[in-house]
Amino acid sequence: MPIRKPDPGPVARLDVRIAPRASRDAIGATIGGELVIRVTAPPVDGRANEAVVRLLAKRLHVGRRSVAIVRGRHSRRKVVEVRGLTEEEARARL
Repeated sequence: MPIRKPDPGPVARLDVRIAPRASRDAIGATIGGELVIRVTAPPVDGRANEAVVRLLAKRLHVGRRSVAIVRGRHSRRKVVEVRGLTEEEARARL
């Protein structure tokens, strides 16, 4: 009998645009369907990506493991998945 994985529940996918080396960490407005996120970390050695994950987890009230960058690791434009929330819930919390 095959082993069945548990249902992961809802998953929110967010299109984001990152502005590294900003003066402060902040989540801005949605421009052209992309959520603008400013982080103070430089785009070196994944530090800006980690700052984005940390900021989103804090603002969405989920664990850091629930937030994952699924596309655009080396780009300013990224797709982020948040497990445990629907897109409507995620946007409401932001």
